[in-house]
Amino acid sequence: MGFEKKSENKCFGGRQLVLAHDSAETGTPMELAVYLPPQAETGKVPMLWYLSGLTCTWENVTAKAGAQRWCAEHGLAFVAPDTSPRGEGVPDDPDGAYDFGLAAGFYVDATEEPFAKNYRMYSYLTKELPGLLAGELPLDMERQGITGHSMGGHGALTIGMRHPDRFRSLSAFAPIVAPSQVPWGEKALGGYLGDDQATWAEHDATALVASRGWHGDILIDQGDADNFLVEQLRPEIFEAACKEAGVPLSLRMQPGYDHSYYFISSFIGDHVAWHAERLRG
Repeated sequence: MGFEKKSENKCFGGRQLVLAHDSAETGTPMELAVYLPPQAETGKVPMLWYLSGLTCTWENVTAKAGAQRWCAEHGLAFVAPDTSPRGEGVPDDPDGAYDFGLAAGFYVDATEEPFAKNYRMYSYLTKELPGLLAGELPLDMERQGITGHSMGGHGALTIGMRHPDRFRSLSAFAPIVAPSQVPWGEKALGGYLGDDQATWAEHDATALVASRGWHGDILIDQGDADNFLVEQLRPEIFEAACKEAGVPLSLRMQPGYDHSYYFISSFIGDHVAWHAERLRG
């Protein structure tokens, strides 16, 4: 079972695709955006995954960040999946809150009802989707990097550190680095995984860098005017854990920047170039 092409647009000499397929992991239709740079016309290219944040779909980064320009320059594919399962019968937050349920899958495999059937974003991203991409698109699966924003930064850091054999490079924008210690994460991990906080550690970047480390360096950009900085993001916790684990971290506090795509679009070029350097060869 392959992809259905929903749309294709030429962009910076390459092709911006929106693809759809039926997911065995989530039991729902899933959509994603893939940018193939001009270099993909003549051979396989390295790829950069981008995991999006709360309330987002693949469309936010595809339309707002401007990554295509930089990916065309450096010859990287840019893969932007959705943030949760969607469709009829998929359970949502009972109160309709934005930080749980639809568009807030937190990149975990839920074990709690009624979410366990559909909310399997971890397995979707680490097992099902890579296999589909490798079979249908000119992607060099030996050269993968991963990044993301906010909830997606949490996803990028945790998935990257749990799969060091797959990912060569790792970065994030304003990530939730210690979900076990902040309200967004406590709600999501408790709701999806249950009350046993020992199971949360595999989805907590601060806990993972302490227990597993990382084989390279990590880049994080964080706006110092981000209104979620103090309560939800707390990059200083991850910075201390990286220092203790001997993992090189470049935490760039960007003066005056907030949590929006204005912030991301200002530094996405730096991240693409940073990943491209580590994915060469």
